[in-house]
Amino acid sequence: MKDLSRTFLFYAATIFLANGCALAQTPDFLDLRYGESASPLQSIFSLPILIAERQQFFVRRGLHFSIVPVQGGGEATIDALTAGRADISHVATNFLITAVLKGSDAAAIAAEFNNPIYSLVAKPWIKSFDELKGKRIGMADMTGTVSLSTLALLAKRGLARKDFEIKVIEGTPARFQCVVREDCDAAPLGQPQDFFAQRQGFHILGLSSEAVPDFLYTVSVARRSWARENREALIRYVRALADSFAYIRDPVHRDDVARAIQDAWGSSDASARETLALYFEPEKNVLPKAGEISLKGLQQVIAFLDSAGTFKGPPPPAENFIALDYLRAAGLQDGQ
Repeated sequence: MKDLSRTFLFYAATIFLANGCALAQTPDFLDLRYGESASPLQSIFSLPILIAERQQFFVRRGLHFSIVPVQGGGEATIDALTAGRADISHVATNFLITAVLKGSDAAAIAAEFNNPIYSLVAKPWIKSFDELKGKRIGMADMTGTVSLSTLALLAKRGLARKDFEIKVIEGTPARFQCVVREDCDAAPLGQPQDFFAQRQGFHILGLSSEAVPDFLYTVSVARRSWARENREALIRYVRALADSFAYIRDPVHRDDVARAIQDAWGSSDASARETLALYFEPEKNVLPKAGEISLKGLQQVIAFLDSAGTFKGPPPPAENFIALDYLRAAGLQDGQ
């Protein structure tokens, strides 16, 4: 809770300073509340929002943007939309899909992260996949893309589900602590925690992208009914998000983006730069170009869930879970 509060205060200070600099310049500001839970707030997956705040992209696009901390996981961030506590939320696609199947009118309006690269990090004395037999592996929600892609990696390396024990732990920071405390023998970790663990003598056995190279991980979600009534706010939002992606991707800004990672999550300079190199040298399509939604990537998530027995009948099409109107109106999505 202390980590979440510290991270939220950092974001709040950034927004306050940004708004103070540009408030007088834009008379027609629109309010926009963004729901986010503890796990992404403390991880690289909030980088697009962080940079948009630091560089005042929301302000420049005429938004009073504020983060609403949400206690709980993906279901809770969608519940925040339903309850009217947030206007849009950061949600992993598997949670969006299951919520819509239960009757929610939520829909993805922009992509935030395409293809996360999770490192399977093991204790220093575990140096191969074979040595994980009989061991305990920390996993995220078992119907989620993190766990399903990790299971695919393990299967590719010769380990069946019966070969190891699973402990479900939400969020890279918590899984990292599980490995450090010796409650877990290995766990999938995002950046920059995986690089930090490696520097402490832990082993990176493999990457999730080896097994599943292309899927849509996290999205900005809004209720369709709210979105129709607040079209202009969402168009401004997706344009600001596109500004952020362009900034992150530009090598000219690499030093500043690395500093942002260090400031937000206490990363070392080396880990921050290794994270960016992992994503962009060469390009791995981890981040969207401009927030565009990949139907192919979303269909892969649907295939994940289908293999896990989520659907009673044929899997639904990706179009059931997205609203491309706002990206298209901003000129950020093609005609797919």
